[in-house]
Amino acid sequence: MREDEIIHTTMSTKRIFAILQDLVQFLVLFVQVVLEVINTAIHKFLPISQKDISDETVLITGTGHGIGRELALQYAALGCTVVCVDIDEKGNAETVEQAKRLNRGAVHKFTCDVSERLQVLALAVRVREHVGAITVLVNNVGIMPTHPLMQQTEDEIQRVFKVNVFSQFWAVQAFLDHMKEQGRGHIIAISSIAGLVGLSNLVPYCATKFAVRGMMESLHEELREGQQKENIKTTIIYPYMTNTGLCKRPRVKFPSLMSLMEPQHVAKKIVEAHRADAMEASIPSTLIHINNKTRLLPHKCIIWIKDFIDSGVESDLK
Repeated sequence: MREDEIIHTTMSTKRIFAILQDLVQFLVLFVQVVLEVINTAIHKFLPISQKDISDETVLITGTGHGIGRELALQYAALGCTVVCVDIDEKGNAETVEQAKRLNRGAVHKFTCDVSERLQVLALAVRVREHVGAITVLVNNVGIMPTHPLMQQTEDEIQRVFKVNVFSQFWAVQAFLDHMKEQGRGHIIAISSIAGLVGLSNLVPYCATKFAVRGMMESLHEELREGQQKENIKTTIIYPYMTNTGLCKRPRVKFPSLMSLMEPQHVAKKIVEAHRADAMEASIPSTLIHINNKTRLLPHKCIIWIKDFIDSGVESDLK
């Protein structure tokens, strides 16, 4: 056999071997996916395991009212050490007093504008000195101007990004080292249904909530692929409109099915998602599945469904 024929035969053999290797890897992946789909389907009908979190130190932003306040109360009731953070000193103090009356976990309060990076970094130092290392971070704080984009001022748009997005970056950067030092942790971000679906009168707000979704998904990958494979979990939450005062003029076509939710209920579901180590969850839980399935339809069908549901917010300038 000539030398060129030998080289050709060798190269052909290597290509065939490489193709077979790829095929085997694909088959292994296919079997893993099928088994996980079956496992997930089975667990849909089983009670969801809720881990004990009584030894966690939980820092929550935006605890002066609404969902943040209810989260503080529910984590404290479970025996967690709770760190309440808000720019609203009076509201935050009221939350802490209510949580202390439960006589369960220790509760601490700190005043901070979490949209300002230097203040958040200084907060991390104060918390470490007075409370200790944080094991759970709940990025809850948010604002929601509700009027058409062309009527949103430059200051409004910048402010909503600073509060809803940048504050989450600063908090993660400030407290992630606390978790890495302990070899465990959990980061929970509150997005919104407006982080899954674009809505009128909420263009900047939707943009921030979509940004939080991207941040958390990529942060999850960064932690999963990290050199030390840190045992730090992430959860992103997409609540429907909640009765906290942010939705000044809600529009709901089917109030019996999609009325505004109460903060106590939303906080309860957030804590349950945390305790179940869910990577993402909507409140109600069906909405994320409806959104995912709807996205497979032609665009016109998506528009028709949105028009049929017809839920959102009216401009607060009217």
